[in-house]
Amino acid sequence: MHVGAFFPRTDCHAPRPSEAKDGPGGIALIQDLQRVLELVQGGWSHLRVLVVGDVMLDKYIWGDVMRVSPEAPVPVVRAARQTESPGGAANVAMNLAHLGVHAIAAGIAGGDQDRTQLDQLLTQAGVEGHLVTTTDVPTTSKTRIIGGHQQMLRLDVETTNSVPQAVYDELIPVLGGLVKRVDAIVLSDYAKGVLTAPVCRQVIEEGRKRGIPVLVGPKGRNFERYAGALTICPNLHELSVAMGEPQNDTQGLFRLAQSRIAELGLEYLTVTMGEHGIAVLRQDSVVQIPACARQVFDVSGAGDTVIATLAAALASGLSIETAAELANLAAGVVVGKVGTAPIERHELLAELSSSMAVHAQEKILDRRQLAGLVAAWRAHGDTIVFTNGCFDLLHVGHIMLLEAARREGTRLVVAVNSDDSTRRLKGRNRPVIRQEERARILAALAAVDAVTVFEEDTPLGCILELRPDVIVKGSQYTASQVVGAREVRSWNGRVKIVPMVAGFSSTSLIARIAANGAS
Repeated sequence: MHVGAFFPRTDCHAPRPSEAKDGPGGIALIQDLQRVLELVQGGWSHLRVLVVGDVMLDKYIWGDVMRVSPEAPVPVVRAARQTESPGGAANVAMNLAHLGVHAIAAGIAGGDQDRTQLDQLLTQAGVEGHLVTTTDVPTTSKTRIIGGHQQMLRLDVETTNSVPQAVYDELIPVLGGLVKRVDAIVLSDYAKGVLTAPVCRQVIEEGRKRGIPVLVGPKGRNFERYAGALTICPNLHELSVAMGEPQNDTQGLFRLAQSRIAELGLEYLTVTMGEHGIAVLRQDSVVQIPACARQVFDVSGAGDTVIATLAAALASGLSIETAAELANLAAGVVVGKVGTAPIERHELLAELSSSMAVHAQEKILDRRQLAGLVAAWRAHGDTIVFTNGCFDLLHVGHIMLLEAARREGTRLVVAVNSDDSTRRLKGRNRPVIRQEERARILAALAAVDAVTVFEEDTPLGCILELRPDVIVKGSQYTASQVVGAREVRSWNGRVKIVPMVAGFSSTSLIARIAANGAS
């Protein structure tokens, strides 16, 4: 399945039904973001997802274009390196594995060197492979020649010869056994011969008996072979071909597709629309989730990322709308890469943090959640800055400290003393503001990326768990007085003391308020 064209954009605004929703500046808000964060951080490790379909080997020859050939008006690519990666249905499995899911790939492959290389790559990624071997057809491969960031040529090796029935007779019992072990199924159809009508029918029927979601990445005009699945996930062109309706009339195409949902026994259609995001079509409604694609290098494999993310999310019990929002984020990452490359879990977590930036409540995390997010930020190349305090009656001095701290790195984590911790530190009449409210106010600040509340007298436990790159404190402290200074330096971090604004403190504000009340 191909996701359709993703184009560079500076915003996320596109014509769409009123059900779609954006946050400030066009950033889509993820529903149930805390639950989504927990799943992406590691909650998918218990899931098993079966991918059935046309596996391939993607080959790349990388180089630079230095001149035009004197033999013909074509560019000359000076090859520098070669790489291989699983493609087609195997790339769906790779995406699932890189998201932390136990992925199982099943299909048909030749008994050749490309098959051996494909097996090795899947095994290295932790994908459980069940590929039936046939010598009658080769393993499908696609060789792309890349000059700089531009694909210059693609050479496909495949055959139109039919696969012998004996191969399907071997494959179908294998699939029957695998379906009993999984939480979701993806049928990834690239029209190379694996997903015949009998194969689709058996897998879908077994999935329905077990009550597990079956998602289909379709190919061709005949959607009837996928009847009974939870959803079919075409792009606009694929939907247009199947419905026999021009894709430039999107609303008319959607109405026709909606009229076929009951006939096909689906719960909904999930349509990828390139730069316009993903539309979820039910019989009586259309919900469109806008995309936020950034600079685009290559759309190959983006549809595989979408359906893999949808499968993991739906198998976890998330709604299709939330799953589509998450898949949109994942697709926006992979189109920024050259070549077929799966989404990495830390990349998706980094994208989720952009949603957190416009939804303050979602920035407030417990220590376990925060540790996972910080690890993802660090894997993404971010510099983690840490500061802490009671922040009781937030004032301009606090604001300037936080802004100065944020300038020391790319992510700022603020640890807030709990009410009990503040009371032990400041006295029985403090805090004035409860911990939940203090955390929520801090989370609303643009300079702050995440907030956590700690119960201990000092934030040392947080520091040891998060291992920040920089600790920032105000100039009322010396570097030797900063809790965690020795520890952060032990892992080559640093301590930064920033000037404080004279005349501002929570204690003085409370005294002033009390004096005004007394007068």
